[in-house]
Amino acid sequence: MTPAEPTCSRSRDGDGEALRLAGGWRLAHLAVLEAALRAAVPATDGAPQPCVLDGSGLSEIDTAAALLLWRHLAGLGVAPAAVALRGFDPAHRRIVELVRERLPGAGPPASARARAPLAALGESTIGLVAMLRDHLAFFGLVLHELARAAARPARIRWKELAAQFAQVCVSAIPVVSLVTFLIGLVIAYLLGLQAEQYGANIFVVDGVALGLAREFSPLIVATIVAGRSGAAFTAQLGTMKLTEEIDAIRVLGLSAEQVLVVPRVLALTLSLPLLVFVGDVMGLAGAMAIAERMLDITPPTFLQRMHDALSPRHFVIGLVKAPVFALFIAVIGCRMGLSVSRDTRSIGLNTTSTVVQSIVAVILLDALFALVLQELGL
Repeated sequence: MTPAEPTCSRSRDGDGEALRLAGGWRLAHLAVLEAALRAAVPATDGAPQPCVLDGSGLSEIDTAAALLLWRHLAGLGVAPAAVALRGFDPAHRRIVELVRERLPGAGPPASARARAPLAALGESTIGLVAMLRDHLAFFGLVLHELARAAARPARIRWKELAAQFAQVCVSAIPVVSLVTFLIGLVIAYLLGLQAEQYGANIFVVDGVALGLAREFSPLIVATIVAGRSGAAFTAQLGTMKLTEEIDAIRVLGLSAEQVLVVPRVLALTLSLPLLVFVGDVMGLAGAMAIAERMLDITPPTFLQRMHDALSPRHFVIGLVKAPVFALFIAVIGCRMGLSVSRDTRSIGLNTTSTVVQSIVAVILLDALFALVLQELGL
């Protein structure tokens, strides 16, 4: 018998029933090991089962052999957590204990008691506060990087800024145009159904123009951008973090925020007012198209009434909202991308979370604008 041949024997000592392991317990010897275990610890002898593993005779062991050992003992009704280890080399002990910890059901049973509603509410509140704190910290970091870029414009990566502008603005024009055109058409149609009952067809122009310029166009365009560009920012930065490109940027001594975040924030902040303007024009075009067919309001009449009803301040208010919405969408998208963990599942979760958070932020900001403008009489 060579020293490396795997063996096991059973004995009784002061600690109780012991199973002594010897030789090399490796994947290549699994068939021999299984036969040796069945011979040393049969399932039908009715004797007390081993409660101690003696590894003083082991020359080597790997995870496959350790898994075979624990599964055999578990099949005999021996709880792995109740088995003591004795005489193992530290390296061998770590392997055996690691496999034991990873066994299904080897850990402590999870509590089946449902969390109390108050505890669940408290946990959710703590998570929300932590998320807002992290967003605020990242927002401050982005403002700092923007201030540095403003002080030294040479820091801005103009090619990256142009590429991001093309992605978030130019390529978004078709979808923004289509959606806002249809929204304007639908709003004018619904208002017209009610207005023509009272002979107030012309006032449909007032409602559509004011609603689109102040509320609908900024909200709808910001929602489209949140689902399109905000999610893209998270997916792009998350993938770069997963492939360690961001770590490489930091190793080179560069600021990842300056290289990756600032161009995206600037591009989105500059793009959204332009997209809102496109949304205003296309929304009014949709309303004009349905007004002529349904309400007998010709395009010249529609434009003249819009000129009389739509004060420039309403148009400006809608455009002022756009960069604020864009700043928050970009910050949320970039921060969620940089906070991706080292697995692909996290990218999907953070991308979904970005869209939800951005839309909620846009709605809350719009409500805040409404309150402030109401107090200012605008």
